[in-house]
This record gives sequence, structure tokens and C-alpha cells, in this order.
Amino acid sequence: QVQLAESGGGLVQVGDSLRLSCVASGRIFSGYTRAWFRQAPGKEREFVAAISWSTMSTLYADSVKGRFTISRANARNTVYLQMNSLTPEDSAVYYCAARLGPCRESPGLYDTWGQGTPVTISS
Repeated sequence: QVQLAESGGGLVQVGDSLRLSCVASGRIFSGYTRAWFRQAPGKEREFVAAISWSTMSTLYADSVKGRFTISRANARNTVYLQMNSLTPEDSAVYYCAARLGPCRESPGLYDTWGQGTPVTISS
């Protein structure tokens, strides 16, 4: 069974950058999609970005397009989320997720989740 562990969260200022990492233990098959979601206090969990492990196709939420980049390191079973030009609206707990199948935005379609890493952007 695949397990996910996020790291890289922290407290930064408006306009700063941050890179999150998600390491998977267990075998990631070529048909997997890895994704990032986030959840702010009092809000629903929302899709951020996803990447197909086999095709490397990506999908982004409109709110992060042009600022965030999802990428993978195949040999390390690791997915990254590079976040630039951060704003207070990006503050949330960021979760890594995985599913067997193509990129999708609905969190209900992902069956494996990490514990989350908090990101706070100070103004």
C-alpha cells in the first residue's frame, strides 16, 4: 500500500516562494496520478495541481496557474509543488494525494492521502 509524506511547509511573507515535497513509500505504478490539495480553516478541501506519473501531463486550479508548478522525481517517488508569488489566500494545510487513473480535481476520487503540511503567508 502506498503511503505519502509531505514536507516543506512553513511561514513565509507575501511574494515569497516555497517548495513542498511529497515522498511516496511503496510502489507507484505508471497509471498513478499524484496531486496537491489544500484546506484553509473553515473551508472545504480544494484542488491545487495534479500530475500523471506516466504521461507527465499536468492540471492546475485557475487560482494557482502561472504561480505554482507541480513536478516529479521518478527515481525518488517524489512529487514537488513549487509555489511562487505567494499571497495570504494561499495559506492552508497542503495535502498530497494519489489515485490510480488520470488527473482529476475532485478530492473524492483520490484514495491515498498524506498528513498535510501547513503553509502560512504573512502580510
